[in-house]
Amino acid sequence: MRLALIIDDYLPHSTRVGAKMFHELACELFNNGHQVTVITPGFSQDKLLKEDSIDNITIWRFKSGKIKNINKAKRALNETLISYRAWKAINSKVKENTFDGIIYYSPSIFFGSLVKKIKSICECPSYLILRDLFPQWCIDSGLIKKNSLLEKYFRHFEKISYENANTIGLMSEKNIEVFESYNPEYKTHLLRNWASLKKTQPLNYYKKKLGLHEKIIYFYGGNIGHAQDMTNLLRLAKGMKEYKNAHFLFVGQGDEVNLVKHLIIEWDLTNTTLLPSINQDEFKKLLAEVDVGLFSLDKKHSAHNFPGKLLGYMVQSLPILGSVNYDNDLMPLINNSKAGYVHVNGNDDDLLQSAIELYKDHELRLYLGNNAMTLLKNEFDVTHIARSIVNKLGDQSCYELITKS
Repeated sequence: MRLALIIDDYLPHSTRVGAKMFHELACELFNNGHQVTVITPGFSQDKLLKEDSIDNITIWRFKSGKIKNINKAKRALNETLISYRAWKAINSKVKENTFDGIIYYSPSIFFGSLVKKIKSICECPSYLILRDLFPQWCIDSGLIKKNSLLEKYFRHFEKISYENANTIGLMSEKNIEVFESYNPEYKTHLLRNWASLKKTQPLNYYKKKLGLHEKIIYFYGGNIGHAQDMTNLLRLAKGMKEYKNAHFLFVGQGDEVNLVKHLIIEWDLTNTTLLPSINQDEFKKLLAEVDVGLFSLDKKHSAHNFPGKLLGYMVQSLPILGSVNYDNDLMPLINNSKAGYVHVNGNDDDLLQSAIELYKDHELRLYLGNNAMTLLKNEFDVTHIARSIVNKLGDQSCYELITKS
């Protein structure tokens, strides 16, 4: 199939998990014989459209204003214009037979009108990989007021995004339940997050650079924002201060970076280091040197997300330690697989006790980490994910051919 893959952030400049996952999917599709074109914004280019390639993947980068790490008003404006700017750049290249299928990734919610235009010309099906129930999580967290004009604005574009998907893939059974309670009219599909299974060998470069040779490193890598409730993990670091060889390492960017910096100073967290984002190759090297993979989800969320960062931990056979919102099906998945310890956010004593157990027992870390890799192979292999998406696109193509004949 000739496939268009659409995302708001891509390699090589992105440090985000979504960009890495999408590239792994693109490479898997290419290796399976499909023609893949990634359509994504370019934030520092003069040309309306710039074409390049990475690992045999063709990339169309359209000129766009920045949508990451800028003030919220400017981000909202640039995201609102993202479909318009994309179509302005690529419309001359899209013909009747250019694409046989579209795979688009959310966030962002603003690609719906672009997908609609491509579908109308190519007469092809589309698959939405829905990883973020925005704006719902912002409403849950109190960042957007329910029934406000701002909510109605974002809901408008959210609806356009959903309406132009033949199938919507969500990452867990609970997320499907939540989504269908708000949007029963759309066709949904269980599509977990994914990763390739290639492991990186440790070089001890970062341990030496950061002076952490003898430390047990609890590592968090990824978005440092409201949805993650970073205070939760900093409370854990505070509780572990008496364990002299425990060290917490946070790497990433987001809205709560300043909060993390402030609490490290206020709570005198000499056992905690915060670093800015690094590129994907360096990130993999760093992951190979740490001991425990951390994550956190805000307890106010109604959605049941599976953070993509966990897959990177699993690839490196790291035990997983984290907190989720109530009734999130990620908790029994990790705990029952003995791949780590997951607790409800707010159960600080339980989280601390699990961190202490992992600190004291090297064999336990190895056991849980190996189980994490097994879970990855069984549930989150990119090979299975790519096949599942293509099958859905193929089924829809056959259906449309039958209904048109």
